Amino acid sequence: MPVIRLPDGSERVFDHPVTVAQVAASIGPGLAKAALAGTVNGVLVDTSYTMTADSNLAIVTEKDEAGLDTIRHSTAHLLAYAVKELFPTAQVTIGPVIEDGFFYDFSYERPFTPEDLEAIEKKMTELARLDEVVTREEWVRDDAVQFFKDQGEHYKAEIIASIPSNENISLYREGKFIDLCRGPHVPSTGKLKHFKLMKVAGAYWRGNSNNEMLQRIYGTAWTKKEDLAAYLHRLEEAEKRDHRKLGKQLDLFHMQDEAPGLVFWHPKGWALWQQVEQYMRRVYVDGGYQEIRCPQILDRKLWEKSGHWDNYKDNMFTTESEKRDYALKPMNCPGHIEVFKSDLRSYRDLPMRYGEFGACHRNESSGALHGIMRVRGFTQDDGHIFCTEDQVREEVTQFNQVAMQVYADFGFSEINVKLALRPEARLGTDETWDKAEDSLRQALKACGVEWTELPGEGAFYGPKIEYHMKDSIGRSWQCGTIQVDFQLPGRLGAEYVAEDNSRRVPVMLHRAIVGSMERFIGILIENHAGAMPLWLSPVQVVVATITEAHNEYAHNVVQMLKKQGIRVEADLRNEKINRKIREHTMQKTPYIAVIGDAERDANQVAVRLRGNENLGSLPVEEFLQRLLGEISSRA
Repeated sequence: MPVIRLPDGSERVFDHPVTVAQVAASIGPGLAKAALAGTVNGVLVDTSYTMTADSNLAIVTEKDEAGLDTIRHSTAHLLAYAVKELFPTAQVTIGPVIEDGFFYDFSYERPFTPEDLEAIEKKMTELARLDEVVTREEWVRDDAVQFFKDQGEHYKAEIIASIPSNENISLYREGKFIDLCRGPHVPSTGKLKHFKLMKVAGAYWRGNSNNEMLQRIYGTAWTKKEDLAAYLHRLEEAEKRDHRKLGKQLDLFHMQDEAPGLVFWHPKGWALWQQVEQYMRRVYVDGGYQEIRCPQILDRKLWEKSGHWDNYKDNMFTTESEKRDYALKPMNCPGHIEVFKSDLRSYRDLPMRYGEFGACHRNESSGALHGIMRVRGFTQDDGHIFCTEDQVREEVTQFNQVAMQVYADFGFSEINVKLALRPEARLGTDETWDKAEDSLRQALKACGVEWTELPGEGAFYGPKIEYHMKDSIGRSWQCGTIQVDFQLPGRLGAEYVAEDNSRRVPVMLHRAIVGSMERFIGILIENHAGAMPLWLSPVQVVVATITEAHNEYAHNVVQMLKKQGIRVEADLRNEKINRKIREHTMQKTPYIAVIGDAERDANQVAVRLRGNENLGSLPVEEFLQRLLGEISSRA
């Protein structure tokens, strides 16, 4: 007689083995209809799963995150079902859940077209409306291999053949379609209602460029019609805000094939860069950091000592000179340790804080590159703190306060904090990892912030706190991080003289607030849709004349504003003023100061705000004070 314990603490006793679906039905018809899966003793299972012994059970519905994942996973299988119905010779491979949706890879003799996608989506809707039962079956591995070979599904047979022979495998059947999967899945296809296919892209079989190029169909699925509509609207907004388009439209930067993954910054883009860098430089100074500069290229032996060569060499650019091997630095930390080691340090010197706008290079695959968001050459607002174990908590607490203020100044108010814990491949002992992870937990408690934990996602040398910013259309971006490292300083021979005159290895904190400057600027461009706040705008004011008779006065206004640090340009072209205003509005200039006879004669300017709001005529000094106030407040 299994006793089933529910999340509210209640129990239900059955005199026979019972499925998740049966327990849901015993609670009420509403829950029975809503049940998508179940969590039995912490494991996600199908509603058909049978419990023969006492168990803890939570019914999973569309309100749960696991419920949404189950819907997306099941919709990926529905996609494969529809493709096989329409294109019987297509071979199926894998179809996992990804952020906001799913994909499925297919091998087919010709490329899928947009018209094919429409037909596939229509077929998916038809199959979902049939409300076919989804059933789980246990098969002997070799039987499954032979079955899929007989079906002409050679990729699927290869996947199954890679599973150990002594393991049974699970297949899921819906109507005429059967597929390999661990599950769980929704109980029937009728649960799948709100989905859309998005695009087709290429993907190598098993991610290996030596293998066949498959066709990857991306889709999204949601529990509610409103959620699907909101997501599609968010995608439309994201396309309008694409930093690559805006970078060209606003003349900020460009990229070209002769330098893949590297950025050519134009004057306006570099002006934006400088505002971010100079702001972060003040953060360095205010936080007690000493700014340093380290070499771009270091001997391979140093990277071997640090552990990067064994753990990261595939992502490093290498070179050779005079029979010595070198690598471009993919990160700045070993160089900072060498600076620390350059003199004898005392416990009285700690904490020592080094900062560097360090240029790094990583050999990212061409398929991973994405505008200035994912590049091969980038600069970080990188910093490293050398301290004692007792100082870790205070340093992390101080960093958290500064990071939160920086994000607020750049216009990000919603920040999610996450703690990434030890990965499977790592340096050091469990004892040192316990100590490092606990120090970060204690620091976060002291900060009074809530956080979520990410098992297995720490760096190979230590755990890290991550800062994820929500932008203006709800997307999340991970930028800042602070990491506790008990490994690297010792590997490279860093030490200090302790109070008892013994030599000890310092703790190293790796920290960055904006992270990659390139990526952060891309995020800023998309967050603000190119319409930067005044303090960040490459051009803050354009002074535009109505006729040539106003040019001399316009020149005087421009010079006055420039002397006060305003980034201002003059538009003295022989064009109609409405055209000038329209063009500078398209360039998202925050202020346009128009000069005609009345403005010249009264020592004023007619001020227009971005968005065509007209402030009327203002004395030049009053206009200047408005600008300075808005810049200083970072509104």
